[in-house]
Amino acid sequence: MLNNTEKGNAGEEIAVAHLLKQGYQILAKNWRSSHLELDIVAFINNTLVVVEVKLRAGNAYGNPEEFVTQKKQKNIIKAAQAYIIENNINVETRFDIISIIQNANELSLEHIEQAFYPTLK
Repeated sequence: MLNNTEKGNAGEEIAVAHLLKQGYQILAKNWRSSHLELDIVAFINNTLVVVEVKLRAGNAYGNPEEFVTQKKQKNIIKAAQAYIIENNINVETRFDIISIIQNANELSLEHIEQAFYPTLK
């Protein structure tokens, strides 16, 4: 049985394979700045894409993307700002979610582009 870290890594590998198949360039996986983390940082069509990956065994308690709370979004945005500054990036940035349901009988993936936006606060 996989622990949460192993499940997260498995979900991220599924997401990376999907993104590569769609033509994305992967710039970073599990990028960290202090206590903040970005699951995947990718690039396509002159756009930096920050991808949060959520994997669940089912949707009995809600779809995986519903677990990207506003607090989580704020932390992703802060981490993205740090990544952009550290790497001197000056292109449009987009925040996506890849929602995966995987169990013994099913593997479904939904790529939600522009899943959330930074707010001015």
